[in-house]
Amino acid sequence: MKQTDGNKLNAESLKRKLEETVTAAMPGILLGDVFPNFEADTTIGKIKFHDFLGDSWGVLFSHPRDFTPVCTTELACAAKVSDQFVKRNVKMIALSIDSVEDHLSWSKDVMAFNPEKAGSPMPFPIIADHNRKLSVQLGMLDPDELDKDGMPLTARCVFVIGPDKKLKLSILYPATTGRNFDELLRVIDSLQLTAQKKVATPVDWKVGDKVMVIPSLSDEEANKLFPAGFTTKEVPSGKKYLRYTQP
Repeated sequence: MKQTDGNKLNAESLKRKLEETVTAAMPGILLGDVFPNFEADTTIGKIKFHDFLGDSWGVLFSHPRDFTPVCTTELACAAKVSDQFVKRNVKMIALSIDSVEDHLSWSKDVMAFNPEKAGSPMPFPIIADHNRKLSVQLGMLDPDELDKDGMPLTARCVFVIGPDKKLKLSILYPATTGRNFDELLRVIDSLQLTAQKKVATPVDWKVGDKVMVIPSLSDEEANKLFPAGFTTKEVPSGKKYLRYTQP
């Protein structure tokens, strides 16, 4: 049998095995779950995820493929604003099904996309999930985006993990839609604030804006927690649930 035929059979066998695994797998990971302490090969060597995070917050974000247009713009943006994640005590790590060698080669293209960063090293590691094991475990595969062998690629997933190693937020984008890293920073600001104080952030909230007192707090409790006080917006129902304060 020709080598090419053998490679084709191996690809088909892997595809069948992957389809069976995906069918039997749980639907990813849910909010509040402890994030798996996986081991993986990355552009900085082999890591154990919880050790990599340490006491920091973490953002794991996947992309479909190296050397593709939208993915290049995304990781270039992530690299450009990486100092903003460091400022928030957040460790970043990317993932796709490509090899470490491809990640390292592509990283030069990514950094060249930002003239001010050209020639600089990628400021965060990239996981090589070439066997798709982690992608299946975390529910990150996109059934509508396939490689030349008909194998599913990783979608544009975002996982935000807290210092307690639990999942705090997840967002899933299709391959055709690039992410907004300013929005990701905004939600991290919200997650970190609401982890410390009994407040919630309203629509379009950003740092410095008023926040809302959570409904489970009585007015008496709110007065004790927020010495500056709070204001209540009147609504037709007469219910006093729209309570604003400064964090």
